[in-house]
Amino acid sequence: MNNLKRKASRSPQGSKPPKQRQALDPEPISPSRTTCPTLSYPNTRSSPTSQPVPFQQPTGLLTFSYTPQRVLEFTDSALRYYVDPPPGADLRYGYDRWIKRTEERTRLDGLLRAVERVMSKADASLGPGSGGKWLKDISVVTWRGIMTKILTAPYEERDRCELNAMYVGDTLYIEEHLSDARLHEKGDLAPKQRQMTYYGYSFESWCTSSKPGVPERADGHPIGWGGDVDTNVQWCNVIKTKLGDNRLIIGGEVDCVRDKFNGRTDTFVELKTSMSIRNAGDEARFETKMLKFYMQSFLLGVPEIVVGFRTPTGRITTTQSFKTVQLPRLVRGKPGAWDPQICFSWGQQFLTTLKSTLSASPEPTEAPRGESSSSSSEPLARVWRIVLAPGEGAKVSLLDETGVKEVEAGEDRVGILPRWFYDQVVGKNVEAGAVASAPSEPPVVHSGAMTNE
Repeated sequence: MNNLKRKASRSPQGSKPPKQRQALDPEPISPSRTTCPTLSYPNTRSSPTSQPVPFQQPTGLLTFSYTPQRVLEFTDSALRYYVDPPPGADLRYGYDRWIKRTEERTRLDGLLRAVERVMSKADASLGPGSGGKWLKDISVVTWRGIMTKILTAPYEERDRCELNAMYVGDTLYIEEHLSDARLHEKGDLAPKQRQMTYYGYSFESWCTSSKPGVPERADGHPIGWGGDVDTNVQWCNVIKTKLGDNRLIIGGEVDCVRDKFNGRTDTFVELKTSMSIRNAGDEARFETKMLKFYMQSFLLGVPEIVVGFRTPTGRITTTQSFKTVQLPRLVRGKPGAWDPQICFSWGQQFLTTLKSTLSASPEPTEAPRGESSSSSSEPLARVWRIVLAPGEGAKVSLLDETGVKEVEAGEDRVGILPRWFYDQVVGKNVEAGAVASAPSEPPVVHSGAMTNE
């Protein structure tokens, strides 16, 4: 997370001359791409002038787990329960046994498997075509981390973010773009940075157990150690929500739950670590980090964030529980404070503009089975590159055939979408769903989930 304090001023709202924008580009967009005007960020130093953009309470659709072998299964095998960590827990413990997942492109495939499953359930219970009709009502399908980057972009000062997007069947699909160079950079962390990254995972182990309220007691390990860290293992939740008039399907990892899981999000707990607050500077840096803490949890309906404050050497000094909905008021009125309404208003504007831009272009045509969508003279998949540039705004460009081929990376895909999803869900079911008369909302997959709106 970005621990730097925000600058005292921001670029004023409004557009800049094209030449000035071009000069500000860290990596100018290739002339071979079709580019669109930059969508400027709102002025974060002034209060929103429009009505607040409503954000609907997230509703759980289904859950799935990744096993140590990185196999996706629609079970809760990776679900963990919150327990208080032992006093003075050592976040360095188990570092030499850390199984770190290999860095790879952040594909949507796991989330799309979940979407396919929800659609199949709808077809089975409400009639053929119901799943396709439901999908046509969804504006965006993406991971929680990507939506967090989009919504917090107006406050981001350092990290440039690149995304790939496709608009197919009235739905935006958005993934993070990671080049080979960026993947190598993420996998080749400096020793100190790698150690700091491990602290967060270690805190999760100290704070979780396989049984509600009962700390783990494993032979050869301190009481309370939840097990050696393996970042292949994840428990993921898929939720349905709505930002303004945009219906969203978002997937994301949930660290643990309190007491029990009944299909709803009201027992979810997010775990974070931060340096102990020793002075006003530390407090300001922590308050800056709280924006991402808030957004990550709010998007999935996580009501509680537990923060472990640590020493520079990784020893937990205190833990504190925060209610997610109360975080904005903790910074309200302070210098450089963030406002979630600015984020939501920006998000609504960004998604609406992006849909309008991408829908103005033809949808991809069907490529012969077994062939890459970029094997012909014209790319069959229209993939757009979005650059969220700190201090500037969102830049959108249409990739040429070479760019699409780079995105597909030799895999059996239509742009960013895996071929199986395009064939089974988009190509077939959306057309059927367009004429279906079934209700627009499918049932949730697991029992005990929140009812439909």
